[in-house]
Amino acid sequence: MTNRTYKSGQSRDQASFLPPSLEDYVSRDNPVRAIDAYVDALDLNALGFRDVGSDGGAGQPPYDPADLLKLYLYGYLHQVRSSRRLEREARRNVELMWLLRGLAPAYRTIANFRTANAAGLKAANRDFVLLARSLDLLGGALVAIDGAFFHGDASKASILTAKRLQEQMAALDRSIAEYNAALETNDKAEAAAAAVAPETPPSAEDIAQKLAALHQRRATAAADLAKLAESGDGQISRTDPDARLLAKHGQIVAGYNVQIAVDDKHKLIVASEVVNEGNDTGQLYAMAQAAKAVLGVAALTAVADTGYYNGETLKACEDAAITAYVPPPDRGQRLKAQGRFSLEDFRYDAEADVYRCPAGSELRPMHGQKRQASGKMAIRYASRRSVCRVCPLRGRCLAGKGARREIERWTDEDVIERHRARMRATGKDMMRRRKALAEPPFGTLKCRAGYRHFLVRGFDKVRAEWSLMALCYNFSRVLRIIGPDRWKALLAQRAGKPSAGLLSRFGGPIAGPAATPSRFTRTHPSAAAGPRISAIMTFLPSLCAPPALRYLPTRPTFAVPRL
Repeated sequence: MTNRTYKSGQSRDQASFLPPSLEDYVSRDNPVRAIDAYVDALDLNALGFRDVGSDGGAGQPPYDPADLLKLYLYGYLHQVRSSRRLEREARRNVELMWLLRGLAPAYRTIANFRTANAAGLKAANRDFVLLARSLDLLGGALVAIDGAFFHGDASKASILTAKRLQEQMAALDRSIAEYNAALETNDKAEAAAAAVAPETPPSAEDIAQKLAALHQRRATAAADLAKLAESGDGQISRTDPDARLLAKHGQIVAGYNVQIAVDDKHKLIVASEVVNEGNDTGQLYAMAQAAKAVLGVAALTAVADTGYYNGETLKACEDAAITAYVPPPDRGQRLKAQGRFSLEDFRYDAEADVYRCPAGSELRPMHGQKRQASGKMAIRYASRRSVCRVCPLRGRCLAGKGARREIERWTDEDVIERHRARMRATGKDMMRRRKALAEPPFGTLKCRAGYRHFLVRGFDKVRAEWSLMALCYNFSRVLRIIGPDRWKALLAQRAGKPSAGLLSRFGGPIAGPAATPSRFTRTHPSAAAGPRISAIMTFLPSLCAPPALRYLPTRPTFAVPRL
C-alpha cells in the first residue's frame, strides 16, 4: 500500500502560551450574536420577567433573567427544549459558553425560569411582533388563521369523560360483586375445612385486600364523576388539568389546540393562542381581533378554512371591520344525495320578504321568532299546505308525512348572504392564499423542528412554552428576511446605544471617522470580561490585537439556524 500523508491535528499534550479566548471561537457572523444583541436590547423588567433564584446554595445571587432567556432562545432555535439537555449543552457547547459567559445553571433553575415567567415570555413574543412591525415586515392587510393539535404531557387514558367514568364504575361494581361472592364462598369453605384440617392457610385476607382496593378505585371514580358534573365540562384529566381529548379527521389527541394568525407579507405569526377546544368554530373573531390589535390597523381581511364557519363570529368580524373569507360547509349534502331539495335551492326575495321554492311558490314569514339551540333568534317561513299537497315536486321537498315546508332564517342572515357573495366572487383565490400562509408555520414547527408536543402541564406553562416556539419561529424568519444590518441598527436604537457599537459586535462595516474598531464590552453587572495580560500585549501586539481587527469581513455572511 502506498504511503500517504494526511492532515494531522495538534498534540493534546502541547502547552499553549496564549490559549484562545471564547471570543475567538465564535465567528462574527455566528447567529448566536444575534440572540445576545436581541436580549440585551430588551427591557426585561418592563416585560414582566422575574428572578428565579440560584442553585449555588444559600446566599448566592440569582441568575440574570437575560442569561436564562438567551439560553432558552438558543435551545429552541436548535431543537433543544429539555432543561437537563440545556444544562449539559451549557457545559460543553462553545457557543453557549460564549453566550452565557461561562455560566452553567442547573436544570432546576432553567426549568423554574420557564415556569415562573409565563407572562414575560408572552410579552416578549408580542414585543417581537411590534418590533417586526416597526421594521415594516408586516403587511397589515391580510391574515390567515389556522389551528393545529399539539400533544400534551398527558396520556389519553388519563383524560376521562362521563361515559368512560360510568363504564369504569360499572366494571368496578361487577368486580366487587365477584370478589364478595368469592369471599363468601371462601368463608364457607374455611368453615367446612376447619374440622378436618385446621392447619389449612386461609385466603380471605388476600381477597379482602383486593376488595378494599376496588372500593378505593370506585370511590376515586365517583369523586371524578361528581367533579365533572360540578364543573360542567365534558372531560376531566388526572394528569394535566387543562389537557383535553381533541378529535379531528379521525385523529384523537390528548393535548391542546394552538391557534395562529399569520401575516401575508412574510408569513410571520402576529397573534396566537392555546385553547383546549377541539372545534375551531368559535375562534375566528378572537384571533382576527387579536391580529388587528397587534397590527394597529383600522380594517383587516381574515381567511380561514371551513372549520371556522360560524354565523355569529362572521357578524362579530363584520361589526369590527374585519372582512372574513371562510368556505361555508355543505350542510345539504345528505339531502342532495337523496335527490331532495336543500336550503340552497330556495331563493330569498328581500323586497317581498319571502322565500321562493324550486316550483315558484312562496314561503311567507310566520308570527313571532324562534330561539334556536345555539341561542340565535330566527324567523320561520312556511309554505301553504294546500299548495304543497298538489305540488308535482312534493316528493323531492317533503318527507312522507310532511304537510308543508318550513325554513328558519336568522335575524342577521344578511351577514351570511354578503359573505356568500364574497366567497362566490373571490373565494377560490383567497383559499389558495390561505394554504400558502397558514400551513408553513405549523409545517416548520412540527415537521422540521419536531415540536409536536408540550413538555409542561397547565395553561400558563403551556402558553409560555408556545410563546417560546412562536418567538423562535419569528426570530429565525426575520433574520433571514432583513439581514443583520437593519437588525443591528434597530436593536441599537432600542437599547439607546450608537449603531456602530452593535455593528462592530457583529463584524459589519463601521461607518464614521473612527478607523479602529473596538471590542464590544458588556455593561451587564455580572459580565466579567477578563482582559488579556497587559505585559503579554506589550510584547506581542500583533497576536493580541482585538478580534474585531482580525476577523472583520468586508461582506459578512449571516447563517441563521432553520427551525
